[in-house]
Order: sequence, then C-alpha cells, then structure tokens
Amino acid sequence: MESLIAALTLVVVGYIAGSVKIINEGNEGIVERLGQYRRSLKPGLNFVIPVFDTVLVETTREQVLDTDPQQAITRDNVPLTVDAVMYWKILDVQKAYYGVEDLESALTNLVVTALRGEIGQMDLRETVSGRNKINQALLHQLDEATESWGVKIMRVEVQEIAPSKTMLESLELERAAESKRKAAMSETESMVESIQRISRALQGQPNSQAVLQYLVAQKYVEANLKLSESDNSKIIFMDPKALTETIGELISTDQAELGNGNGNNL
Repeated sequence: MESLIAALTLVVVGYIAGSVKIINEGNEGIVERLGQYRRSLKPGLNFVIPVFDTVLVETTREQVLDTDPQQAITRDNVPLTVDAVMYWKILDVQKAYYGVEDLESALTNLVVTALRGEIGQMDLRETVSGRNKINQALLHQLDEATESWGVKIMRVEVQEIAPSKTMLESLELERAAESKRKAAMSETESMVESIQRISRALQGQPNSQAVLQYLVAQKYVEANLKLSESDNSKIIFMDPKALTETIGELISTDQAELGNGNGNNL
C-alpha cells in the first residue's frame, strides 16, 4: 500500500513538474496540442498539459540580419556591389511561426530583392549620394511586406555601395583623359593669347608674319615633345599646310581688329 502511495505521489509530482513551463524575459512561447496551435505563452510561469502539449519558444528581442554583398545594377547600367543590415523583431509569435516557413531566409531574400529594386530606379550619382533615401525607402517597403509575418522592421542601413573593379578602372581612365583634355585646352589657349600679343607687338614690322609662323611652329614642336614623354599618349601631327593657314587667319584677324581700333581712335 505504501509503495502504491509513493508511486502515485511520484506520478503527481512528475505531472506537476512537467506542466510547469517558465518563459524567460525577451521570449514568448507557442503551445501546440496534438499538433494544433492552442495559445501563446508570455514571459513568466506558465502551465501546460504534459505529453499532449508541445512548447516552442521564440525570441522577441531585436535581431540583426546582415546580408552578404550583392550585385545590383543602376538605372544607367552601372554594376555595383551593395550590402545592407536590417534590424528587426517579432511582434506576433504566432504569425512569425506559422506565417512563413523559414523566417530569416525569407527576410534575407526580401531585403536583397528590395535593395536591388531600389538601386535599379536610381542612377550612379543618385545612388552614391542618396544613401539615407535608400534606407528610408527600404524601411517602408520591408515593414509593409513583413506585417503579415508578425515582424516589425526597426531600421535598415546600407553599409556599402561600391562600383565593380572594372567600373572603377574605367572611371579612373575617364578622369585621367578629362584632366589631359583640360590641360591641352589650357595650353592651347595660352599659346593663342601669346601669339596675339606678339602679333600686336610686331604690327607694322616687316616680315612679321614669318616671325609669327616660326614662333607658332616652335610651340607646336615643343607641345609634341611633351606629349611624346608619356607612355600612354598618342601623338597626332597637324598638317603643315593647315597650320600655316590657321596662323594666317589668326594674324589677319588680329591685324583687322587692330586696324579697326586705330580707325576708331582717329
């Protein structure tokens, strides 16, 4: 008899112990009874029916989802490498557990898709300078899309927006070419101004046109020698006849302007 009472006591104690479920702060639980959802458990002391009830625990703390670097293409067809971090938390454990099969995988795919779509609507300049705009657009899209999953998107931050290596090399070549073009234009303008000053100084002197032609030819040779010092430069020699005609037009124009000026002063 005593052994029976002891056995019953053990069964009762075991049943009570098995029915007690403590949920820690920052977590919530789901109770499934015979495979069906019954209720959610809040942090603290909870009671369930042993054997029949299964308890699944999910965290409700804020979590971080860091996506791997992804390839995206801007509106002007520039390939970029982009990376984003999303901060999120579960508000409704039931929806988060039953609404989608793999929550983190679904969130990752959603972030990547939204990020590529947002980048595709902007050109390169807008993308690089509009990081805050991208963050806000992603936050709005993702928060709305995950509402049915019981998830709240706290914030989204784009960490990296970088052109591909090939694009960086292409941009560097373009900048170098633009710099050389501006330098060549500046040198040409300086040479023209110098020739015009000399033309005015030689006004009325014999053989002035021959002197100017010699000076221009000398400048032309010096410029080509400078270009030849660069390994990447392509030297294009001007037709001597065209050079002479250009000099003649420049001198004639300058002399005509001086003549008109002298006439006005009379």
